[in-house]
Amino acid sequence: MGVREHREEQRQRRLLKLSGWLAIPASYLWWRVATDRPLLPEISLPDEAMFWLPGLAIILLLAIVMVGPMLTNSRSPHIMFLPEQIDIGFDQVQGMSRIVEDVKHTLTVLTDHEQFRNQMGGTPRRGILFEGPPGTGKTHLAKAMAKEAGVPFLFVSSTAFQSMWYGMTARKIRAYFKALRKVAREEGGVIGFIEEIDAIGMRRSETSESYSDMNVNRSMSSGTGGVVNELLIQMQSFDQPAGRERFRNWTVSRANKFLPADRHFHTKATPYNNVLLVAATNRAASLDTALLRPGRFDRQLHFGIPGASARRELIDFFLAMKAHDAELDEESARVDIASATLGYTPASLERLFDEALLIALRDKRQALNLDDVWQARTDTELGLAEPVDSPEHERDSIAIHEAGHATVAYLVGKGRRLEMLSIIKRREALGFLAHRMQEERHTQRRSELVALIQIALGGMVAEELFFGESGTGPGGDLAAATNAAVEMVGSLGMGDSLVSFRALDAGVLGGNLAAKVLSDSRARTQVETILTTNKERVDQLLGQHRHVIRALADALLERNELIGDEIIDVITAAERAHGLPIEIDLREAIPVIGPADMDAPANGHTDLVG
Repeated sequence: MGVREHREEQRQRRLLKLSGWLAIPASYLWWRVATDRPLLPEISLPDEAMFWLPGLAIILLLAIVMVGPMLTNSRSPHIMFLPEQIDIGFDQVQGMSRIVEDVKHTLTVLTDHEQFRNQMGGTPRRGILFEGPPGTGKTHLAKAMAKEAGVPFLFVSSTAFQSMWYGMTARKIRAYFKALRKVAREEGGVIGFIEEIDAIGMRRSETSESYSDMNVNRSMSSGTGGVVNELLIQMQSFDQPAGRERFRNWTVSRANKFLPADRHFHTKATPYNNVLLVAATNRAASLDTALLRPGRFDRQLHFGIPGASARRELIDFFLAMKAHDAELDEESARVDIASATLGYTPASLERLFDEALLIALRDKRQALNLDDVWQARTDTELGLAEPVDSPEHERDSIAIHEAGHATVAYLVGKGRRLEMLSIIKRREALGFLAHRMQEERHTQRRSELVALIQIALGGMVAEELFFGESGTGPGGDLAAATNAAVEMVGSLGMGDSLVSFRALDAGVLGGNLAAKVLSDSRARTQVETILTTNKERVDQLLGQHRHVIRALADALLERNELIGDEIIDVITAAERAHGLPIEIDLREAIPVIGPADMDAPANGHTDLVG
């Protein structure tokens, strides 16, 4: 029996039950009419009721106020959405085609579980875990599942289960699963969704240790562990019978004690409740391992950051719903946006276009254009522009600093695109250079990591070259360069040792790699060697291209910001004026410290140096 057939059968049962209940008052009213009596009996209160009735009303009101919250506090905190209330289907889920295909197979079993169980002998999935970074579409897909399956959707946040009363959290969890079973019996199927399940499903050993570290009494740790235990138990009780079925079986079993064995009544078998539980988390590693075994969350689906092709689908989907100029319909514009939004989640992309629409609305336009998208991206990633009144010599120092970054990035950053060079304050940065890889890649070679270190050191070297000393501006740059060198030495095997300091983090939450590496004298020496050697190389490069720094700085002082090709045009004009073509062999910039062809993880977002 499928979901639709079961729902029709339940509808007919409800009509039959309703007609039975309505027959009682109908028969009573018919009897009063047939006997010439008034429809409603007259009710008269005694004269002394005016003395005790107000007091009784006050007592009842106080009882409701005091007892009511206690009775309702144990209710399930879910919100139920019917299929017709959900406007999200699989057509609105873009950029995750492989996950959608897997989910469709699960829904096929949900809507026709009788065939899978009885004819094929299979056991349907009872739980699916969606895990991945925030904003990757976990909740979005869960709603689409309920819409496509045509069954109710019971949404609940893990924090809604939590209560200040001891034991009440477990009661709420029991109430939620009871509601799932009830709706499944009435509607033929149901999908439950628990948001951020790690709040109630954290690994019990970690929970106990964390409370012990905080000197919290043992009862709190035991209570939290009890919540996990309750969740585990409830995920094994999807087929628990309803109260009336338990009462019937209890009555039959008691009666059978007085009957001979061949006259016993048969108890009713436990029915199958067609429940699918979906949970979402961005901390799957912290979940209790018992939750992830077969029979509970049978399937784990990872929602990752969408790649270039997936972002291209999402861009088409979002722009189809938003008013935009014709230039955004060009293939080159959409491909460029997809390339520039490396590391964006679906939620981030939607927010980007919404911000672009706000910019268009602010300019009293009815549709967004490409410039609005780039402006929205800049404001979202880098912050709003905050012009400040700075002395002329400080503006010149900032311009030189940022021009140093840009010059080194142009010289050694092969395969990188210079996006924006600015001396306008945004957030905490007085200026910055934004640059990124031209191609979407997930690894970087050692030479490219070295180039990033050199770019970070370019601002400091430029200040020393023009002013004889550096100021406080390079503080963040030195931190970025040090972290990159620490990763090379302590994690990526790019020093003179293959020992990874990451191994010290095995089985431990957190861990400061920089502290471990810099506290080791040998590793610290390697880090200092990488930084010193590359600073010397940057000294040579900028000494040969001082005129490029000056040209970029002058352009910044005049225009405040240079975007994209404007940066290249200034550099090209400066080189043409001096008759010096820019050609640099990146291999000359690599200090010989370790193997030069190893891969390293790449940063998914636009790189910034300030």
